[in-house]
Amino acid sequence: MEIRSDFLVIGSGIAGLSFALKAAQTGTVSIITKRSIRESATFYAQGGIASVSSKEDTFEAHIKDTLYAGAGLCHKDIVEVVVKDAPARIQELIQLGVKFSSRSTGADVELDLGKEGGHSKRRIVHAEDLTGRAVEEALVAAIESNRNIKVFENHIAVDLISHSKFVENTGEEIIWGAYALNKDTGEVYTFLSKATILATGGAGKVYLFTSNPDIATGDGIAMSYRAGAEIANMEFIQFHPTCLYHSKAKSFLISEALRGEGGLLKLKDGTTFMKGHHPMADLAPRDIVARAIDFELKKSGDDCVYLDISFKPSKFIKERFPNIYGKCLEFGIDITEAPIPVVPAAHYTCGGVLTNKDGLSSLSRLYVIGETACTGLHGANRLASNSLLESLVIAERASIHARDVVRRTSGPIPAIPEWETRGAVVSDEAVVISQNWDEIRRFMWNYVGIVRSDKRLERAQRRISLLKEEINEYYWDFKITNNLIELRNISTVAELIIKSASLRKESRGLHYNIDYPEKDDVNFMKDTVLKLGVEPA
Repeated sequence: MEIRSDFLVIGSGIAGLSFALKAAQTGTVSIITKRSIRESATFYAQGGIASVSSKEDTFEAHIKDTLYAGAGLCHKDIVEVVVKDAPARIQELIQLGVKFSSRSTGADVELDLGKEGGHSKRRIVHAEDLTGRAVEEALVAAIESNRNIKVFENHIAVDLISHSKFVENTGEEIIWGAYALNKDTGEVYTFLSKATILATGGAGKVYLFTSNPDIATGDGIAMSYRAGAEIANMEFIQFHPTCLYHSKAKSFLISEALRGEGGLLKLKDGTTFMKGHHPMADLAPRDIVARAIDFELKKSGDDCVYLDISFKPSKFIKERFPNIYGKCLEFGIDITEAPIPVVPAAHYTCGGVLTNKDGLSSLSRLYVIGETACTGLHGANRLASNSLLESLVIAERASIHARDVVRRTSGPIPAIPEWETRGAVVSDEAVVISQNWDEIRRFMWNYVGIVRSDKRLERAQRRISLLKEEINEYYWDFKITNNLIELRNISTVAELIIKSASLRKESRGLHYNIDYPEKDDVNFMKDTVLKLGVEPA
């Protein structure tokens, strides 16, 4: 089956849906999403969106905080573009119907701004502690009422359709859409478009412990790499310091906003410890807090540390953090009376497909936005609540650029062959997938996690090489399934992370190697760029 549209958007989080709404003003849009349209990392985002919104704050301060967190690798021009466009994007969401938390100041009502780690001012626009859900619901409502947009739920992209592979090799690589598996029927559809937009989120499921939803398997990054796009800075995986530690809790994040409102990290005996690790204590950048917790746990042998906000008024906690309060209560933890057991978990992929300010990758007609992209905003470590902001700003810019490209496109999309199974049969050994999936996530956590070493990275490289060979053989022998596609993708992303981490012989931001504990600005004040078949410089 073949589906044609002007724009193909893969992913249904804030980046993909924002782009789709704007692109639909001038053309037809197909949205592919792995599960339901609402299932995205955006939906689970708690904290908020960073934006200069008060007289006490300035663009210069937000830019400075972002650059500091990024440890020297942020692209300053991108930082300035994103920060300065933030207020306009917030107003756009308000007009769309998002009800952000506000407070009365005499006769006026203004946004209730939160504060998170690494920020020098209160600038986090939020909807209680369910910001992502509020934004996602507003975007979905607008999408569902737009006649130019068609949504394909339960479809997972398999591979991008490149001109050189399926039409002819002209020297310039062009992307004309993607093949995608209809998970309900088992058929592979051909989605053709004049502009393809990857907004597939991050790759947290590469690790054993993550705050990400199950869909975060790095699909867009892996597909782009296989198609020949440049990938940058995959060594910088952000581990959120505070994920709920409970045997029955799965991937539940305890927002940094708790520490922004005074929450303190403590050891089992109630001792606070962050002042000994950084002058900003509990509000230090995430990489520092995550490493501090990792250090304390290795020293004590304990399973977790504790985040305590119980000394705040009960009414304030319940009103400011209703979602976290309710979820913890489900597990028998009343955060108004007791501290929350927490551990670090893989949270955000700061690297990704290398793009310019307009979200355009190194491949013609392929745009990459949101967590899938590496725009240069985050550098070596993302500042809290800059992620949803980046998605909004770059989606806006990408939509303007892509609409112009589509408008100027002359002639039809080239004829593309249908998907071929090539004699593949249904597998009766699904255990191979589950075994390899588990093995990758475990050695990535142990060898390529918060703290790394050359020896650990070498071990990880040997294992991923063997597993990729096995997975590739399995991929071509059997009919594809959702689990096989995701396994193939996490193995590719794992290899990219390992290679990138091995190339960076220093410690910077989220990448910490005990063999090179200091920054090396002379040799490594640069992005790590990988491309299939090309040796890194």
